[in-house]
Amino acid sequence: MASENSPLLAYRLLGDEGVAFSANGAGGPGGASARKLSTFLGVVVPTVLSMFSIVVFLRIGFVVGHAGLLQALAMLLVAYFILALTVLSVCAIATNGAVRGGGAYFMISRTLGPEVGGSIGLMFYLANVCGCAVSLLGLVEAVLDVFGADSARSSGLQVLPQGYGWNLLYGSLLLGLVGGVCTLGAGLYARASFLTFLLVSGSLASVLVSFVAVGPRSIPLTPRPGPNGSSLPPQVGHFTGFNSSTLKANLGAGYSKDYTTGAMMNFASVFAVLFNGCTGIMAGANMSGELKDPSRAIPLGTIVAVAYTFFIYTLLFFLSSFTCDRTLLQEDYGFFRAISLWPPLVLIGIYATSLSASMSSLIGASRILHALAQDDLFGVILAPAKVVSRTGNPWGAVLYSWGLVQLVLLAGKLNTLAAVVTVFYLVAYAAVDLSCLSLEWASAPNFRPTFSLFSWHTCLLGVASCLLMMFLISPGAAGGSLLLMGLLSALLTARGGPSSWGYVSQALLFHQVRKYLLRLDVRKDHVKFWRPQLLLLVGNPRGALPLLRLANQLKKGGLYVLGHVTLGDLDCLPSDPVQPQYGAWLSLVDRAQVKAFVDLTLSPSVRQGAQHLLRISGLGGMKPNTLVLGFYDDAAPQDHFLTDPAFSEAADGTQEGGSPALSTLFPPPRAPGSPRALSPQDYVATVADALKMNKNVVLARACGALPPERLSRGSGGISQPHHVDVWPLNLLRPRGGPGYVDVCGLFLLQMATILGMVPAWHSARLRIFLCLGPREAPGAAEGRLRALLSQLRIRAEVQEVVWGEGAGSGEPGEEEEGDFVNGRRGDAEAEALAGSANALVRAQQGRSRGEGPGGPEGGDGEGGPATALTFLYLPRPPADPARYTRYLALLEILTRDLGPTLLIHGVTPVTCTDL
Repeated sequence: MASENSPLLAYRLLGDEGVAFSANGAGGPGGASARKLSTFLGVVVPTVLSMFSIVVFLRIGFVVGHAGLLQALAMLLVAYFILALTVLSVCAIATNGAVRGGGAYFMISRTLGPEVGGSIGLMFYLANVCGCAVSLLGLVEAVLDVFGADSARSSGLQVLPQGYGWNLLYGSLLLGLVGGVCTLGAGLYARASFLTFLLVSGSLASVLVSFVAVGPRSIPLTPRPGPNGSSLPPQVGHFTGFNSSTLKANLGAGYSKDYTTGAMMNFASVFAVLFNGCTGIMAGANMSGELKDPSRAIPLGTIVAVAYTFFIYTLLFFLSSFTCDRTLLQEDYGFFRAISLWPPLVLIGIYATSLSASMSSLIGASRILHALAQDDLFGVILAPAKVVSRTGNPWGAVLYSWGLVQLVLLAGKLNTLAAVVTVFYLVAYAAVDLSCLSLEWASAPNFRPTFSLFSWHTCLLGVASCLLMMFLISPGAAGGSLLLMGLLSALLTARGGPSSWGYVSQALLFHQVRKYLLRLDVRKDHVKFWRPQLLLLVGNPRGALPLLRLANQLKKGGLYVLGHVTLGDLDCLPSDPVQPQYGAWLSLVDRAQVKAFVDLTLSPSVRQGAQHLLRISGLGGMKPNTLVLGFYDDAAPQDHFLTDPAFSEAADGTQEGGSPALSTLFPPPRAPGSPRALSPQDYVATVADALKMNKNVVLARACGALPPERLSRGSGGISQPHHVDVWPLNLLRPRGGPGYVDVCGLFLLQMATILGMVPAWHSARLRIFLCLGPREAPGAAEGRLRALLSQLRIRAEVQEVVWGEGAGSGEPGEEEEGDFVNGRRGDAEAEALAGSANALVRAQQGRSRGEGPGGPEGGDGEGGPATALTFLYLPRPPADPARYTRYLALLEILTRDLGPTLLIHGVTPVTCTDL
């Protein structure tokens, strides 16, 4: 049997033995042998019987008598218009591919996904179960109305005892008969339905003939109880034959009290009764697993059944209005017996329609339940429903449903559930319309049904009509059904369902994202709406989890891409080794709970791969503007998979569900001293390449030492205060005016401010350090910076520090950025400058903890807030590639023992003081 993600088109038209493959998607035990019902027996007959039900015999007078012919025809047109909209959607979905067992549930779940499909499928199943019980109790009441010992009618045998226990016994016996037929298989059900269809058709034919053959007569009506226990005067109804005066009197509405309930009727209440009797259009679709060709039988049979029942209802409305006065119509809803040539035949029709409706509901419920059990959406609760016979008959689901119907019968009178049943049906109809609407709006190339008489307008109108009818019939039941659907969907979402069915939501999202990406014009970008869009290059995620989460916090709702370069040459490989890796990386994103995309590439070198990713990652106006790299040093990488709670896995190396654990999908971290995939020269060259491409660069060092609570998703559980230190000046470029803050310095301030907006960093205090040059007056630079921070709406503590050793050498503007490594200074002097800057930063970190002036090693501490993260200005790499190694060594000296540090170089303006 093909799986859900198998191609819809078989490449071999003939099997090995020359037998054509089935195109109907048959599957499961029994396979093709279970699919033996024709369009007429499998769809037309059950749909006609379900749409007629008992209404066609006992509610024609009710509708015409209260609403009149004109409003009755209007109600019928509106009801069938709503049903026709759903029929069009059913036809479209059924002709778009193979339809297996489950009918409406299969269509909904394979379109809207298991969460929505499972919840609506269960509600549709319960509607069929309750509908079966309602039909059986209606049949019991119809039998007792004639043969009951307490019957008010003077005619009839009146031999059957009545009471709750007796009614339950009769209902249980009838349920046993119905269940026995359904348990023996769809073949026997089809034959029994056909026999019932013949009886109902014969009964209707006798009624139609009686309208013409029977002459005018007066019909005495049963006396109605009056106030205070008295009886009203007896009334007489008149069958006038075809009479224009009778028709004229019946054209308009004449709403009065319903003699069965005592309630005053109106348009909405009469329309609800009429619509309740017509909601059986899915009876044929529910038999999809037993149909020879469901993709053809469901549309054709349903349309034929709807057209036939509409014609019969219309004909009965006209004949009743022409021949019966309003008193007869309003006071005797079963007047067909009184005017029939042979009244027992009408009784046979009433009993046959009730019995067929109960059979249709029970077998439809069992097929839906079997499909739900096969999909394993509700676990072991539905396990018994998976049992099937050798011929493919799901007798386990039939017995399961039989038991539930028996429980519902214990409740006795189920008039209150009739509205709930209809509302549940309408939820399923609305879901079918929504499924078709979603497929049409998604514009998926594979949605090309052979039935084309529909559009998104009909689908949308169908959804709206079904929802309107739900609240018109019973506002309380409608609200409760939608709430129940939401709860079931939430339960299935939490439990997890199959992911191989294909979600139309993904197609809709793709369609909408493509549309809005085209509207995202990079030419309209403005600095005040700038946000970081990060490309984080990761070698092995086992050693980069803290950086992974820190970058997720820095993105501020922007694009976040995890990039990885696999070394290799596609010319020398039999297949692309990158494609199989995507699943592991996407699982990593899910487990780490970061909002990131994944982009992998194959390249002979990491540097070239990084160039590829910088150029082609993203789409349209969503492309990375910032490259994030881990720092290149000799520290041994840690395996955070072993310590991170989110990555704790079973001892056998598998996740829940049997999929491989992430620890088996990524190699262990690099051992100390082992060769690296990236050389120091290429590392610095990658930084230089990014700057040439006008990308900002972030180098992250020692992120594994970040406080774990700062990397969490929430803000709770943070008790220890921390500082975030920002040094917005180039500490390796001593100039005469170090108080100068350039574009890169503003970029540092912006990134630090963005981090402070994350809930986990709300409690951290931002400190900005301003270095005083030899000719800088204390307080002047601080005042200028505070004014700038006020304009930028950045709340921070500003501290002035005295520039360290080497600050006085050189004149302002004498050196260009990066010249400290190009020969004007010796290596020893440059390293001394880097060491001095490192000592200056560490001294401020130690002072924040209350340590002595000697830094962390000296002085008495008072335990002040520690520095959680330091932002440093990253100088541009030297122009001469030969000095890349020296440049990297200076960065190592500058950041040594500083704890978690971000070296940042910004090349684009990111701050704005305008509104």
